[in-house]
Amino acid sequence: MKKTSTRLADGRELVYYDLRDDTVRDAVDRRPLERTVTTSEIRRDPLLGDSVAVASHRQGRTYHPPADECPLCPSRGERLSEIPDSSYDVVVFENRFPSLAGDSGRCEVVCFTSDHDASFADLTEEQAGLVLEAWTDRTAELSHLSSVEQVFCFENRGAEIGVTLGHPHGQIYGYPFTTPRTALMLRSLAAHKEATGGENLFDEVVARELADGSRVVLSSDHWVAFVPYAAHWPYEVHLYPRRRVPDLLGLDADARKEFPQVYLELLRRFDRIFGEGEPPTPYIAAWHQAPFGPLEEFDGVNRDDFALHLELFTIRRTSGKLKFLAGSESGMSVFINDVPPETAAQRLREVASS
Repeated sequence: MKKTSTRLADGRELVYYDLRDDTVRDAVDRRPLERTVTTSEIRRDPLLGDSVAVASHRQGRTYHPPADECPLCPSRGERLSEIPDSSYDVVVFENRFPSLAGDSGRCEVVCFTSDHDASFADLTEEQAGLVLEAWTDRTAELSHLSSVEQVFCFENRGAEIGVTLGHPHGQIYGYPFTTPRTALMLRSLAAHKEATGGENLFDEVVARELADGSRVVLSSDHWVAFVPYAAHWPYEVHLYPRRRVPDLLGLDADARKEFPQVYLELLRRFDRIFGEGEPPTPYIAAWHQAPFGPLEEFDGVNRDDFALHLELFTIRRTSGKLKFLAGSESGMSVFINDVPPETAAQRLREVASS
């Protein structure tokens, strides 16, 4: 992998990640852009104890542009985009309309490929491996920022999810706090550790799923994927490295080498869940990593107790029907799942590549 860092016309950072070591990236952003001005503000809810990012400047962000005006395609001729060069493998750049910025964190865009009509599942294993390297490198870089306590790499795919740019891409958020979802896991981890005299809850969850087997979707030498016992979403898969590590930086060479094959297979199965002739399955893919900030409030827990894992789920519950978060889910955070986890796992095994 070769990494080349540069700046866009408005001062934002852009980083090329290339498969070839001899690739030269010296294209200049020729757009007449003014300095990016953001109004991100973090407000804490005193009743729930969580935080909300208020970012009114995002109302003007690019919304469903035609394909020939996509800001994530390479620049060609006089058609100028967010990527100055005429081609790329993987690119990461600071979001022009960030939810978090400055003292309130950081938001980045990850372009998985220059092919506008592709999806992550269309990538080769070599390309998917490069994306993993980019995620890992950005996690390392953002962890050094004083305004960042937790790094979240994720992909929203599909109009049903709310994606406003069709080009295959994901995002990376650097939060200035530990997110509520992660805090819940850390509290459960701490309580279990105290109650069992030091046993790790993540290890027990993975071991239980492997022993039961009914919800395991696929397993390999270094990774295991399963539908969790209490899945929130109709089709939801959690992917764990077999050797527990707190973040992407902790993955060893063997796990990194095997990841593209496993992950691409999962994504391709997701697109086959509802049968032939169905549109691509909308999904969210989310990496859960240990926070880099202090963990004193989670008694007895350190970063190494956390288990890196990827959560992949769709909001489509059956052909032509979506799972909406209505009263119970949105009002009380109590999910009601229409698809038994064992049934979902069975379907995901049925649609395995031949």
